[in-house]
Formats: sequence, C-alpha cells, structure tokens
Amino acid sequence: QVQLVESGGGLVQAGGSLRLSCAASGSSFRINAMGWYRQAPGKQRELVATITNGGNTIYADSVKGRFTISRDNAKNTVYLQMDSLKPEDTAVYYCNAEFFDYVLELKRGAWGQGTQVTVSS
Repeated sequence: QVQLVESGGGLVQAGGSLRLSCAASGSSFRINAMGWYRQAPGKQRELVATITNGGNTIYADSVKGRFTISRDNAKNTVYLQMDSLKPEDTAVYYCNAEFFDYVLELKRGAWGQGTQVTVSS
C-alpha cells in the first residue's frame, strides 16, 4: 500500500507563488507516474500536471507557463511550483500516484488527502 502526504497549500494573493509537495511512503511498491489534480467547489476534479519516472510532463492548458511539476525519484516525492497564481486556481489540490504493487503484482493508484489553495484577488 502507498500513502501520499501533501503539504504546502495556503492563502496567497493573485500573482503570488506557492509550492506543493507530496511524499509517497509504504512498502513493496514502485512509483510510476505522479501528478496533481484539483477540484474547485461545484466542479469536477481536473488534471493539473503529471510527470513520469523519466521526467515526461503533461500540463493542463490553464496552467502551462505558470506551474512547474518536478520529482525526486529517490525520495518518491513530487512537487508543484505554482507561480503567477490567479483566483481561478483556487481549489483543493490532490496528489496522485500510479504505482506497481509487488505484493499483489498489480498496477494501482493512490490519492492524497488534499490541500487547500486559495488565491485572493
């Protein structure tokens, strides 16, 4: 089983920056892709950015050029640097990991508990 613990959310003014972190822990697993999703009130959860083991990244159009996803494979940690934040970035941000469970010999997924990001205008 994999547990994901997020940190770094908070309140920031428009134009400001925040950095989110998500650390994966557990045993008998290998992380493949990690990523960030967000869910604003009354809206569906949406992809923000993902990164593979090899460093390939995908970004939502709404955050391209403002957010940067990175990863420390040795620490099983993924980061999301968010710059030039806008009020519409306000949401709960969730970390996601796709991993291989060596015990069950299955590909599985895990979610973090979420961290609130609020951008004031």
